Amino acid sequence: MSVATGGSEAAAAAAAAGGGGGSRVFFQSPRGGGGGGSGGSSREDSVSAAVVQVQQRRHQQGKVTVKYDRKELRKRLVLEEWIVEQLGQLYGCEEEEMPDVEIDIDDLLDAANEEERALKLQETLVDCYKPTEEFIKELLTRIRGMRKLSPPQKKSI
Repeated sequence: MSVATGGSEAAAAAAAAGGGGGSRVFFQSPRGGGGGGSGGSSREDSVSAAVVQVQQRRHQQGKVTVKYDRKELRKRLVLEEWIVEQLGQLYGCEEEEMPDVEIDIDDLLDAANEEERALKLQETLVDCYKPTEEFIKELLTRIRGMRKLSPPQKKSI
């Protein structure tokens, strides 16, 4: 059993990438070689070089950061959880024991009208022995007004 939303994997990858720790600071030894002698100036150069590296790294990270519409992702997650719960009731079993049923929300949103969406859902649930009309009706109501999840856009700096 699976519920496809067209962006779950990408959303999980973005969440994992964004949850990393703080930035690293790299210190470089002065180019003159020896460690003795003029302490103050070379140390300041080293610190300023480290600051520049941190700023460059943040800029590079910003270029690859992906921005998702978190509100839309949250709606999808809530809908997926509701679908899994309802399918469990329809099939009379737990998620692990459920037959392989895939409801692709983006595919439903691509359908031309409500009737086509209902037909797709009926075809998907053909093996269900319980009545599915109420589930289909409620699901179509819940996806009304939702947008298809487009591929994430790169965040510009």
